[in-house]
Amino acid sequence: MTSHNAGDAIKNNNVGPVVRAGDVAIAIAEAAEIDNPDKEITVVDKLAYLRISADSELILKRETIEECLGRPFEMRELEINLSSFAGQIDADSYRARFYYDKHV
Repeated sequence: MTSHNAGDAIKNNNVGPVVRAGDVAIAIAEAAEIDNPDKEITVVDKLAYLRISADSELILKRETIEECLGRPFEMRELEINLSSFAGQIDADSYRARFYYDKHV
């Protein structure tokens, strides 16, 4: 018999946004792939939202989101569509960085 500690399931270094489903979420998922070429990006579609994550750090650039969305984009729109997130956020009007300072 194998026993699993539920607390172990959350011990990872995944960071990133949880974004309400729609055009912005799709553009953010595409931008995550482009802006983080050296990372494996995971996108989990939960119908109402997309959970976008990478290990330790994930960068989203406004310019890339605009290209993927096909229209101007302000980073405050990310905040409006952000249901939740994993990690810490450092954001300005040009980019958002999701990261962890300490790793498990």
